[in-house]
Amino acid sequence: MQVRSDVPLAELTTLAVGGPAERLVEVETAAELVAAVRDADEAGRPLLLVGGGSNLIAPDEGWPGDVVAVRTRGIERSGDRLTVQAGEDWDGLVAHTVAARLAGMEALSGIPGSTGATPVQNVGAYGQEVAQTITAVRVYDRAEKTERSLAPAECGFAYRDSRLKREPGRFVVLDVTFALDPGELSRPVGYAELARRLGVEIGQPAPLAEVRAAVLALRRGKGMVWDPADPDSRSAGSFFTNPIVPAARAVEGCPSWPAGDGAVKLSAAWLVQHAGFGRGTRDGRVGTSSRHSLALTTEDGATAAELLAFAGKVVATVEEKFGVTLDREPTVPELSRR
Repeated sequence: MQVRSDVPLAELTTLAVGGPAERLVEVETAAELVAAVRDADEAGRPLLLVGGGSNLIAPDEGWPGDVVAVRTRGIERSGDRLTVQAGEDWDGLVAHTVAARLAGMEALSGIPGSTGATPVQNVGAYGQEVAQTITAVRVYDRAEKTERSLAPAECGFAYRDSRLKREPGRFVVLDVTFALDPGELSRPVGYAELARRLGVEIGQPAPLAEVRAAVLALRRGKGMVWDPADPDSRSAGSFFTNPIVPAARAVEGCPSWPAGDGAVKLSAAWLVQHAGFGRGTRDGRVGTSSRHSLALTTEDGATAAELLAFAGKVVATVEEKFGVTLDREPTVPELSRR
């Protein structure tokens, strides 16, 4: 366990904003992770957990307490199941499953961040989401001061949401277990853009390696694969989730998909673009990516305040023009959340 002082949070996030951490604690095992969390809680120091930093808008004033950087590693296989430590790089894990001929994650290629963050957001893309493969999430419960394993039903997965997200600060993910499908072919392709790229019909499988390559190509074309040399990837990926509204409130011309119970999911990217924030819209040192209007990017010297102000303009304009409220996907830590 390594402890350092006054480390800029901007160095730990893909958006590259954020002031200094009073104490940065880097942990390499699940036991160290639990010990670091307990130590902060017992001392009454504010705690912020950081994995890959790809879904975090760090505060400009920094963090007056402990920032625990989760660097735990390890992938254990038992049959078609993988138990993965929270700090494992997510895209590295997806590459591992494709090489091992295990299907279920291939469409989630290229997503930055750590494995432990994926059940919190119920990360998804191109027709797949992690809730489809997760069988257990082992956590440290800060309220009960104990380790426990959460079954999928206890996780309360929903679109880009989970109980872990709805009870912020309570659960510290230690490892995640996934059940995958052995074989050379992917799970049925469920996303039209990906199906077209692969030359298959929706609902058909494709070779795992081809699916991964196609997804990476699509994401790179949108600046959604993290690359320090690519300014369009200096983002948190999709900044807003696709809003779900009653079918009667669908926006004319906006692409939509059935969301169950008489609701539809609208394209947040379309709403942002048609509200006047197309690709490459800038406001000082922040703005939309030049390749995808749903990604907000930062330039050198940008602040979290600037980014959130720009995002607020987008939300207000979309609401005024279309009567739809966009929800932010990346998190903004608050001291009131232990």
